[in-house]
Amino acid sequence: MSNLRHVFLISVCLTGLVRGAGDKPNIVLIMADDLGYECIGANGCEDYQTPNLDKMAKNGMRFTNCFANPLCTPSRVKIMTGMYNVRNYVRFGTLARGQTTFAHALKAAGYRTCIAGKWQLGKEADSPQHFGFDQSCLWQHRRARTRKGTPNDSRFSNPLLEINGKPKDFSNGEFGPDLCAEFICDFMEENKDGPFLVYYPMILTHCPFIPTPGTPDWDPKSLGSPTYKGDPKYFVDMDQHLDKIIGRIIAKLETLKLRENTIVIFTGDNGTDQPVATMMNGKKILGGKGQMNDNGTRVPLIITYPGHVQAGVTSDELVDFTDILPTLCDVAGTPLPSDGPLDGVSLWSTLQGKPGRNKPWAYFWYGRTGNHHSAHVIARNKTHMVRRMALDGPVEFLRCDTPYELEPVQAEGLDPQEERIFRSLLGVITNLDKARPEALKKRREKKT
Repeated sequence: MSNLRHVFLISVCLTGLVRGAGDKPNIVLIMADDLGYECIGANGCEDYQTPNLDKMAKNGMRFTNCFANPLCTPSRVKIMTGMYNVRNYVRFGTLARGQTTFAHALKAAGYRTCIAGKWQLGKEADSPQHFGFDQSCLWQHRRARTRKGTPNDSRFSNPLLEINGKPKDFSNGEFGPDLCAEFICDFMEENKDGPFLVYYPMILTHCPFIPTPGTPDWDPKSLGSPTYKGDPKYFVDMDQHLDKIIGRIIAKLETLKLRENTIVIFTGDNGTDQPVATMMNGKKILGGKGQMNDNGTRVPLIITYPGHVQAGVTSDELVDFTDILPTLCDVAGTPLPSDGPLDGVSLWSTLQGKPGRNKPWAYFWYGRTGNHHSAHVIARNKTHMVRRMALDGPVEFLRCDTPYELEPVQAEGLDPQEERIFRSLLGVITNLDKARPEALKKRREKKT
């Protein structure tokens, strides 16, 4: 552990002496896998029933301008560290071991911490614990994605999981997402005197698209889909089962009489996968996972905290995943990590209906392999974006004020307002380009 990390942990512990554990709310952060903004009823979805998420939106705040990166690992690194990927992304499936996460921050502030679901951040045996989690129930931690005799999958029916680092094979018709939800509910009951952090990066709704328990085609003896994608017709089952799990977790909080002291956050790690198509407000939205546009990056964000977060409010505040870590620290009343630049802007004032939050732009650096020269980059505000698909590639200026629609803007003859926007967003990209060589240099220095 670095000296800076030691200083951070000591400062948090001293803060904890002033603010007792009983003053801190519980935190449940849920991140769906491959679920875009268009897949939630409260957002205008016409194809799937999501009553529990719709109720969350009615009882809390719903955001219309939340953006993730277009692929899973980049978003997971970003949400856990509060940094743009240009600063600290290594490669697909990895979180650099020197990074500080929101779990570190909250654990040091007296929280018991739990993660369940999909990991994809390192295969070291102690990875979840190294990054701040006391308890873990994970798929795709150390073992391969496939099991002998199973062509493609081991996450859904009769899954292969690791519970606190110990492999466990299930073969009695269990469903992986349900096992993760059960683990979370047990953890909350065991730690009901709190405070606790639950991070649930869900296994649903990632392909393969398969029938779920309680639906006509569900096969409790199945050992996995025979194809990687499965059958897209089952996406509706998966989306609606995800919603049932959300309801189950909230019901457990209510049973434990913890709902009033728990902030629940729901989002998605990137856009919906292809070839799923969803009707939203009369428009067909094509899944665009992996694409640097709304179809690949626009995700749901719903936050509830009775008596603290405004109820029934829709916000168009600009949000990206760097904003989650500072929001959690604000909610918990704990200092921000001090061992690196943090890029996010807390949502806590917005959630309480107070003015003062200032986030004029969001930034996305997407390079699956970690290669800076081929990385795709976007800087955007609510109405416009500047996009570049390679370090030496051409720069596009696009109007994006209508969700899921991009309109090219010719650089010549811009009016003064658009000229200012273009220069400002291009400046964001130019300035953050400098962060990548510095990040790579620091990583090389650590290795030597």
